[in-house]
Amino acid sequence: MNYMRLLKLLYMADRESLSETGRPITGGPVTAMERGPVLEEVYDLIRGQHREMPLWDTFFRKERYDLVELCEPDVGKLSKYEINKLQETAKKHEDKDEWELVQYTHNLPEWKQNDPGRSSRPIPLADILEAVGRAADIEEVCKEAQSLAIFERILGK
Repeated sequence: MNYMRLLKLLYMADRESLSETGRPITGGPVTAMERGPVLEEVYDLIRGQHREMPLWDTFFRKERYDLVELCEPDVGKLSKYEINKLQETAKKHEDKDEWELVQYTHNLPEWKQNDPGRSSRPIPLADILEAVGRAADIEEVCKEAQSLAIFERILGK
């Protein structure tokens, strides 16, 4: 699969999960880039610049603009909801190529609000929550995300 397409689909699934449950699937920072929002850690994995590269490399290899699956990754840590959301998002956008997905994400309020031009800039979680209609939950969700990030740093993840 084209990796830009994958990045867009994963972002949209995360966004929908935030809208429906107040929690993302992948979590982690989101960056506004010229071609739309990107889940930073997934992008780092694709570029070969993440601390979990040895594990990632057992499952995927990048060939030019595509990701090739070497063996099926374990999805045991994903809930049924998360698996269904990922499948639903892929199905909903199966007829769009990566460039159509770029245009789609350029219409999202959180990307427009943080449009980086030809550069990049962080998209605050609060902007995404507001865009998906969860403005009332911003404080609670941000606090939970911050606690999780601290916990992962302590554990070295």
